[in-house]
Amino acid sequence: MPPLNYSAATDKGLSRDNNEDTYYAGPDVGVWVVADGMGGHEAGEVASAIVRDSIKQQIQSQSSLSQAIENSHKAILEAVKHGVGAPGMGSTVVALRSRQTEYEVAWVGDSRAYLWTFKPDGGSLEQLTLDHSYVQMLVDTGAISASDKNQHPDRNVITQCLGSQELKNVRVDQVHGVWEKDQWIILCSDGLTDELSDEIIARILCESRSPKDAVAKLLQAALDSGGSDNITIQVVESPLTKRHFYMAITDWLPELTGNSSLDFSLYSLALASFGLLCYWLLG
Repeated sequence: MPPLNYSAATDKGLSRDNNEDTYYAGPDVGVWVVADGMGGHEAGEVASAIVRDSIKQQIQSQSSLSQAIENSHKAILEAVKHGVGAPGMGSTVVALRSRQTEYEVAWVGDSRAYLWTFKPDGGSLEQLTLDHSYVQMLVDTGAISASDKNQHPDRNVITQCLGSQELKNVRVDQVHGVWEKDQWIILCSDGLTDELSDEIIARILCESRSPKDAVAKLLQAALDSGGSDNITIQVVESPLTKRHFYMAITDWLPELTGNSSLDFSLYSLALASFGLLCYWLLG
């Protein structure tokens, strides 16, 4: 199969003076990664970069996705031992690996993956990952309801991360699935999900005509909602989705109606009219 269609973006947000997030997009090897660093200026970004580069290198060496993530944890610990970065730095990670019609998502921490499926009535959004966080632990034990977790004061407290000095090994959780047509997988740091509810994310995805359009709209919405943290988003399209020839063009044109085929028809009509006008004026 040809490389999957995708789009990605990262932004430091409106309250931070540096960006500790990073991402890796590798359509040639079918791997996408979002890493959210922590540890302060010039430490969090070091940790997330180590995760990104370590996973990239190991995937190219045919390591499994979970093993690549586990080894990136050890890579951060080794870096600290050699004076790289700063003690206490760490990173969350969420990664997607796509092979033919199957996909695998693996993660540590509270960076998330969602599955979006277009449907005649709009679409459905499914959270594929389960946060490694204190609040999620409270939900799992029944101490609080799932509807309360987004307002909980400790919602950003995570229970494990890559580079944690207290953990010899991290628990890499995984989910596997089979692609269907008209699906996207969204990888994001908590800078997106802290600002936008699942309902708002779903509405934006429903209104988006391509991964590029979805990333741009999600990022802007998160900034408009406060942008209190770094924001990183990747949207990867199912290999079974049929892409019409005009989509590559309409991706770069301003949206008119929200319908790619109709937009293409209107732009084609405008271009043809302009051509006829020029022919009439010069003829």
